[in-house]
Amino acid sequence: MKTSHGTIDRGVRGWMFFDWAAQPFFTVVTTFIFGPYFVSRMTDDPVSAQTAWSNAATISGVIIAILAPILGSIADESGSRKPWIAFFALIKIACLALLWTAAPGSPVAFVMLLMILASIAAEFSIVFNDSMMPRLVSQQDVGRVSNIAWGMGYMGGMIVLIFVVLFLAGNPTTGKTLIGLDPLFGLDPATGEDARITGPISAVWYLIFILPMFLFTPDAAKGKALGAAVRSGLREIRSTLGELRHRSNILRFLIARMIYQDGVNGLLVLGGVFAAAMFGWSTMEIGIYGIILNIVAIFGCLVAGRVDRALGSKVVVMVSLGLLIVATFGIISTGVDFTLFGLVSLPITGTDGLFATPAEKAYVLYGLLIGMSFGPVQASSRSYLARSVELHEAGRYFGIYSLSGRATSFLATLSFSVVTAWSGSPRAGMATLLVFLIGGLVLLLRTNYPATDKGTSL
Repeated sequence: MKTSHGTIDRGVRGWMFFDWAAQPFFTVVTTFIFGPYFVSRMTDDPVSAQTAWSNAATISGVIIAILAPILGSIADESGSRKPWIAFFALIKIACLALLWTAAPGSPVAFVMLLMILASIAAEFSIVFNDSMMPRLVSQQDVGRVSNIAWGMGYMGGMIVLIFVVLFLAGNPTTGKTLIGLDPLFGLDPATGEDARITGPISAVWYLIFILPMFLFTPDAAKGKALGAAVRSGLREIRSTLGELRHRSNILRFLIARMIYQDGVNGLLVLGGVFAAAMFGWSTMEIGIYGIILNIVAIFGCLVAGRVDRALGSKVVVMVSLGLLIVATFGIISTGVDFTLFGLVSLPITGTDGLFATPAEKAYVLYGLLIGMSFGPVQASSRSYLARSVELHEAGRYFGIYSLSGRATSFLATLSFSVVTAWSGSPRAGMATLLVFLIGGLVLLLRTNYPATDKGTSL
């Protein structure tokens, strides 16, 4: 089952298809299509809807942070991962299919419940899928495979997003899609059907493309029965949390990852909003900006996979963080008629079409650095941990890894909001993301690679 000499066998390819299957939920449901529909068109009170959407994300995040390490430990004791992935897949698929019922005027609470359950099921499935990686892939190839799988995920999400934008999402006024067609399947944009369909589409996509993992990827041998696994798993997570005090490098890595991942998440969440406010970008321009970032992310993951295999995961993560710091600096230094804090003046007038002014083009250029980096920084963080733990403890440590990506996920966006409100400058708010990116990078510099006491600092 191990990869060697650049080849990837059928079982590993099946495992990699999980990312391809899972990503459209995050791309078209939570980020670009259904989320904006929920906030702006499903109710008559966009402010309350935005609060409800944020609350749903917060609730799911708290539940994931609390339960992910526990479930990871239970998975280690029960052995097999596929039954857990199948259980959470059923929940996710059912909830996504039911998003079709979220017509304008529908009860917001029910849609919130569906999103909370779908988000929890999606993240728990990722914990179990990620914990399979150390057993399937050799230490030498784990970074390359992780980056390729992550790139496949972006490609899958991008394909579904492009399909929705070109053939399903209609202008509420004209009823036409971006290329001037009537939406397929007779969808009515006026009642949000073009946005609501993203739930069922993501459900069907997920159902189809997780099948290779179930069919071709071998699972670990069955261990303890469920009841015994739960009792033993709870003991193991307590032991693991205590054990972290004596595994300083893994603890330092998890804390570093928690800090810089906050900055990465904040940059992804706020970058488009910041540009829309400064340049007056439409939903179409934000969507195309997102597509551009996803295309570049695929290329970035492919390159990073080779670098990871040759030089190690830590090099990829540090270089990616460096590029994200440069990109963030570029973004906060750009205004409607300048970049680099006025050292470079740019004319306000520009060409017709998308991203018309020179300042907008400069912003997109900085966005390309983000696209190159945000996939590799996450994929190689995953392989960094996979190289740092033993097979028998992978489940519980990937559960704690999920916790480290969730425990403080609100801090970057909260810092943006507080500083922006205090200073009256969104640019100052965006600058707070540098604290997270630089802080995580500095802490990572002091962490061994692999993150074991026997590792060598790099």
